[in-house]
Amino acid sequence: MPEQGGTRRDEDGQSSQEGGKGHMPGAAIASVTGATAADATPVPALADATPIPPSGVQRGVPSPGARRSVGLLVTLILGGLTAVPPLSIDMYLPALPEVTASLHAPAATVQLTLTACLAGMALGQLVVGPMSDKWGRRRPLIAGLLVYIVATAVCAFAPTVELLVAFRLLQGLAGAAGIVIARAVVRDLYDGVDMARFFSTLMLISGVAPIIAPLIGGQVLRITDWRGVFYVLTAVGVVLTVVVWRLLPETLAPEQRHGGGVLEALRTMRGLLADRVFTGYLLAGGFAFAALFAYVSASPFVIQELYGASPQTYSILFGVNSVGLVLVGQINGKVLVGRVSLDKVLTVGLAIVTAASFALLLMAAGVFGEVGLVPIAVGLFVLMSAMSLCLPNTNALALMRTPHSAGSASALLGTSSFLVGAIATPLVGIAGEHTAVPMAVVQLACALVALGCFMGLCRPWQRRADLKGEGS
Repeated sequence: MPEQGGTRRDEDGQSSQEGGKGHMPGAAIASVTGATAADATPVPALADATPIPPSGVQRGVPSPGARRSVGLLVTLILGGLTAVPPLSIDMYLPALPEVTASLHAPAATVQLTLTACLAGMALGQLVVGPMSDKWGRRRPLIAGLLVYIVATAVCAFAPTVELLVAFRLLQGLAGAAGIVIARAVVRDLYDGVDMARFFSTLMLISGVAPIIAPLIGGQVLRITDWRGVFYVLTAVGVVLTVVVWRLLPETLAPEQRHGGGVLEALRTMRGLLADRVFTGYLLAGGFAFAALFAYVSASPFVIQELYGASPQTYSILFGVNSVGLVLVGQINGKVLVGRVSLDKVLTVGLAIVTAASFALLLMAAGVFGEVGLVPIAVGLFVLMSAMSLCLPNTNALALMRTPHSAGSASALLGTSSFLVGAIATPLVGIAGEHTAVPMAVVQLACALVALGCFMGLCRPWQRRADLKGEGS
């Protein structure tokens, strides 16, 4: 796909503005004759930035200077929005066996409540992403959060598994607003290495959610039943809505919005998918995410039913794995990004995920004899941790190619991830609750497809060779 807006890309697949400073839509780009990427002034580090005052939020789009002053408060808000999916899914995980007994439904049917939520988050992004390109980021986000509150409250009172599945679908559709718009806001404010670092910062913040969510869910189950999990999620939705309404600024200026409707959005997405490299990153990220969700959906039954762990023990193990996800994410953002090619880091991450999945399959199949919980837990820890080398970098590398269609590109990235995850989720229970082999098979298959899409479509070695040839 042709480069847009005077953007050029360096050898590492990172973008910088010709003759100007770091990308900031809506802000004037300083015209410095002969400036290079090395001369570019990065967006200030978030921890040192001055927060945008609430008064600026209420009056519409902040000035270019205000947009450069993205504060820690806004960073935390975006992290909270990206935490909605793990909160909606992970808090509920320890309760899956209890839901099975309470609603007198088989485990495979109860797992459809996860599939419905994932499918909703996938499809919802296709709608909300283009809406945010047309109407700005705030209005679609607030509307989505309001619907999320209603759907979650209904889930708490669902008398049948069928009704629970239906409103989990609606919950996912509405919760998609937070995911896609948070990613689009990052693209509004950052480019290149700064964007990759910010995604790793978001992983640190949102990564706390999968650590504490199962722990909270396990503790909720001590004092109430599974419905209490949805009471807590409803309260979280209310708090997020109030905070967004009061404090999150609009980051997409009116002159940068797309005036077209659904047809224009579809044409934009078709153009994005025509870019082979963008599609390669999209598929690589989507299938890596599916390997992650194969673990998410199967692990409550594998850990609790197969290995006899309590909901609280399962929650602790899940939290430990999430700590690995966060720590490796910080290594990615603070150490690797800017020093090592994002494509190289992504290659290593996908290779580790593939190796961990293969090891889990060998253990689950009994190749090493009967193994206990500890070796399985170690394999899952390695797999989860390596996701921090895959997911932030696929998002950053793909969005670098789409400076003028951030909402639509973010929607495609999120939809591919959650849709493939929703398809993979029921497959892990295909052989029942008494073996971990289906989980490992799905993880390995997804990891191999992700690696194949990255190598076959992105071809990072070829692009580096082309760039070197142009420079010689």
